[in-house]
Amino acid sequence: MAAFYKATLADFLAHSPDEILGSLLRSYQHNELQKRQARAWEIEIGVLKSVCTDLIRLDPSTAQWSLLLEYPIPRRQKRLDAVLLAADVIFCLEFKTADKTHTIQPQRQVEDYALDLRDFHEASLDRRIVPIVIVPKAPAATNSTDKVSADAVREVRLANASDLAAILFAAFEAEHREGFVPIDPATWDNSPYRPVPTIIEAAEALFAGHNVREIAHSHAGATNLTITSDRLVEIIQEAQRCSEKVVCFVTGVPGAGKTLAGLNVVHNPALRQEGRPAGVFLSGNGPLVKIVSAAIARDHKRRMHQTGGERTVGAFIQNVHVFVREGLEKADKPPVEQVVVFDEAQRAWNADQNRKKNGLEVSEPETMLSIMDRHQDWAVLVALVGGGQEIHNGEAGLAEWGKTLREKFPKWKVAVSPKALEHDASNAGHRLFTDGNSGSLVIQTETSLHLEVNLRSFRARKLAEWVDAALAGDAAKAAAIVPDLRDFPFALTRSLPTAREWLRKHARGQQRAGLVASSGALRLRADGLELSSGFRQGNRDLFVHWFLALPPDIRSSNQLEIAASEFECQGLELDWIGICWGGDFSFDAANKGWLYRNFSGSRWGNLKNEIDRQYLLNTYRVLLTRARRGLVLWIPQGDIADETRLPSHFDSTTDYLVRCGLSLAD
Repeated sequence: MAAFYKATLADFLAHSPDEILGSLLRSYQHNELQKRQARAWEIEIGVLKSVCTDLIRLDPSTAQWSLLLEYPIPRRQKRLDAVLLAADVIFCLEFKTADKTHTIQPQRQVEDYALDLRDFHEASLDRRIVPIVIVPKAPAATNSTDKVSADAVREVRLANASDLAAILFAAFEAEHREGFVPIDPATWDNSPYRPVPTIIEAAEALFAGHNVREIAHSHAGATNLTITSDRLVEIIQEAQRCSEKVVCFVTGVPGAGKTLAGLNVVHNPALRQEGRPAGVFLSGNGPLVKIVSAAIARDHKRRMHQTGGERTVGAFIQNVHVFVREGLEKADKPPVEQVVVFDEAQRAWNADQNRKKNGLEVSEPETMLSIMDRHQDWAVLVALVGGGQEIHNGEAGLAEWGKTLREKFPKWKVAVSPKALEHDASNAGHRLFTDGNSGSLVIQTETSLHLEVNLRSFRARKLAEWVDAALAGDAAKAAAIVPDLRDFPFALTRSLPTAREWLRKHARGQQRAGLVASSGALRLRADGLELSSGFRQGNRDLFVHWFLALPPDIRSSNQLEIAASEFECQGLELDWIGICWGGDFSFDAANKGWLYRNFSGSRWGNLKNEIDRQYLLNTYRVLLTRARRGLVLWIPQGDIADETRLPSHFDSTTDYLVRCGLSLAD
């Protein structure tokens, strides 16, 4: 992922503008945009020529600094306009040649690029990084350089064509550290860059043609994920050759990339050869399907500068329940797709739920297999299996798939991760065959179908352990884990304004922050947060904008006005999360356990059904694991005059979480 152009400042001055422009254009793929892009580059080159001349006049040694133009930021599918490697200091330069004044969005953009370099670019580790926005014709701006930052990424500076050289030189003198080894430009340009994508970013990247290996974070994670994806493709191709019907069960630790593997498979070009239709990614998570589809369509429009992405995206990712209904409406006709990936397959509806929704007396696993079984030659169903975050009524579980295959579809071959045959924690202890009896099925155990490396968040890998301990009522174990979360900011407050301020302080660049709350925390209305279903139904695109819009758009999650429930945020993540703790789930100090409640009419009632209690526990597990970089817990003060918000419930929960190792932020 090298820059389009790189040279020392001395060589840059020696090269003609036409030589530099030609080098950039040869690397640029969008021919229809070359004229507009070329004009921007001409202005940028002119400004940089003048700046380099001034820098060398100020200090001749700057002639050996290195300038890189159009450096790729893989996760963003964008490029930094320019990077200046000044001895041991890195300058990120973002030009806005068409603007007349400085605005906030370019500042967020360049700061975000700088944060990406800090976190994911190996050769930028422990280097000071200075982001600068250049609007050539803008009035001179006042830069605050008095603030001493403990972060490697410094405050964004604003420049125009006239003062850029002076700003660069002053920043270098402030940030340069004697004795530090200068950055080698060739090493830096070719350094490993291992971003951790959100599911939205991963889907955008795959849809844009990137390989899963390019967007996975660690060597181990990328290798594990690639092995799984490649093996699934091999199984599908074998099914094509041998006219077989195969169901694959993929397991993995939380955050290992099961969804990413599934997305990679359905968009693999090898499966679309010889005119074969692409596979389809199915999910029962309606908000996830809608949000990811909208993100891909927007990204497609941005990259291609044309509309029409929605139609293509609709064939790439669909709601599983819609897919099933359409399959039922077409009677005995098989679907167009012969490869189907079912995300969170253990959450398919059981017979009771399927009866309510589709009028069928069989489970959704049986319905899905019967639809795919209509193909006369071959078909492959890839079931991605997890556990521990079930939050809906009527979910069939992994064993329903095993029972259905054994009794109704014995001719299907089963390629299965060994973890799906065991009582493994990655599946919350569930097994494909509860009694170990697979009947006459052909079982093909595939170790490559288990993903064992967590790559969801580069900072939050210990968080899941803390959450498990805290929800299990083991405060001592949770407290012992907290020191391992030192790189994952984690705070507790009794003040909602303090929680909002904490999130605003931590969310830099284009990082996303947002509030989340249990759908059952209905009395948060008294604190200004509405969780009722009616509120959501009135605006169907509410959470598309919440997840995708950026400030200053008031619909963005960063506005911190609307809390997403577990249904809207499951399967998705934000960088910084504020959890708004509700009265539905509080710690009972007397009984040393959690109190499970639901709100009906004007009062709370205790949940007695064990399944309902498990769903509520999983709700808070989902909320507590949505953050990639850090989170703050807000527990209301309550009101002694309001029986639905008694302070005692919130106080006991606060005391318990403090014993779990958290400290109050206010």
